[in-house]
Amino acid sequence: MEMFSTGQIIFGILFFVAFVIVIIFSYRKDVKLHRKYYKGTLYILLGFIAFILLLFVLKTYLKG
Repeated sequence: MEMFSTGQIIFGILFFVAFVIVIIFSYRKDVKLHRKYYKGTLYILLGFIAFILLLFVLKTYLKG
């Protein structure tokens, strides 16, 4: 017994491709605004990832 029919799989693939194309088009259209208004967001993302890693390390260290 299959989980999805062939038609559902084809629809899912086509929907995914169309969604990715729309996202890329939207991003390219607004790239100048992103550069102007979202300077420094990479540092915030890196800080957030470092914080999550720190929590993981502390949890692992204190557990053992």
